[in-house]
Amino acid sequence: MAITEQRATDERRAADGRRARGDASRRIVLEAAADLASLEGLDGLSIGRLASAASVSKSGIATLFGSKEQLQLATIAAAAERFTATVIVPARVQPRGIRRLTALLDRVVAYSQDRVFPGGCFFSASAADFHAKAGPVRDALADQLENWMGYISASARYAVEQGELPGLDDPDQLAFELQGTFEWMNLMAVIRESDVHYARARRAYRDRLVSLGGDPAIAELVLEPGAAVR
Repeated sequence: MAITEQRATDERRAADGRRARGDASRRIVLEAAADLASLEGLDGLSIGRLASAASVSKSGIATLFGSKEQLQLATIAAAAERFTATVIVPARVQPRGIRRLTALLDRVVAYSQDRVFPGGCFFSASAADFHAKAGPVRDALADQLENWMGYISASARYAVEQGELPGLDDPDQLAFELQGTFEWMNLMAVIRESDVHYARARRAYRDRLVSLGGDPAIAELVLEPGAAVR
């Protein structure tokens, strides 16, 4: 009986070890995949190209993900986690309302400026790749973009409810405008390799909030321009 129990324990430990190594390999591969996709496009992400970039065998990546589509979907999920950790989570230290909204806007500018993904915004690049290609990958990208827009809108709605943006009657419209500013900022900043577009975006965000009745002192940016995202 003791021998049987020991064998079972050893087998569980071996299985746990394999699972831990598999999880670590998956994280390494997905980190490289998200970086690569931000530079070369999610549609061009292949098992062979990623194997070379991540120094992992093709068979190893195929075992982890099974197909190119599953790799792309997993890469989107991993990119979303990185975005959340660098933009949304730090902004949550601010109270709901205009302070959190301002923090979110400043974080998303810094997210592009600090190259959290080497090619700028992963989602902007990937959406451009898949905007006309129906299927699960495009749906996953659309879900992430809509979730982000919804979060901006909800943050603006809290500011309205607290009397901090008395001139705002359509938080969804504001979210649309703010995201449009970010998209153009990210595109031009990456193409031109210039920080001037980040400064213009920060000014645009702040002036828009003030125009809606936001207190200029509260609407000041939470981070100094160019401050690193943690």
